[in-house]
Amino acid sequence: MKLEHIGIAVKSLETSDNLFERLLGKKSYKNETVEREGVTTSFYETGQSKIELLEANTAESAISKFIEKKGEGIHHLAFGVDNILDEIERLKKEGFQFISEEPKEGADNKLVVFLHPKSTNGVLVELCQEKQ
Repeated sequence: MKLEHIGIAVKSLETSDNLFERLLGKKSYKNETVEREGVTTSFYETGQSKIELLEANTAESAISKFIEKKGEGIHHLAFGVDNILDEIERLKKEGFQFISEEPKEGADNKLVVFLHPKSTNGVLVELCQEKQ
């Protein structure tokens, strides 16, 4: 596994894009809305990994609830895997819990699944695999 990206919950993509463009010295390479999750994302390449900014589109989205509870900040760590189904099985055998055990389509052309923070020291962990 490699660190694929760090997801950061933000109140405003416009404000946060401005901040990260100045911080990283480059523009976002991709903005994408994931309707099913109620978020709009903005991606930045940072060497071997990425930063994903996530802005809620609905009050019911996980990002909206996260910001309401904890404020803006790191939402999740995402690890890239070659075979997401094999990794789900391997990690289940290791005793990890999942929010859902079925991968779903995520942003940036990925299949994704999330491990429950109860089993990962309070950190939301995402596994992601490039869609074929």
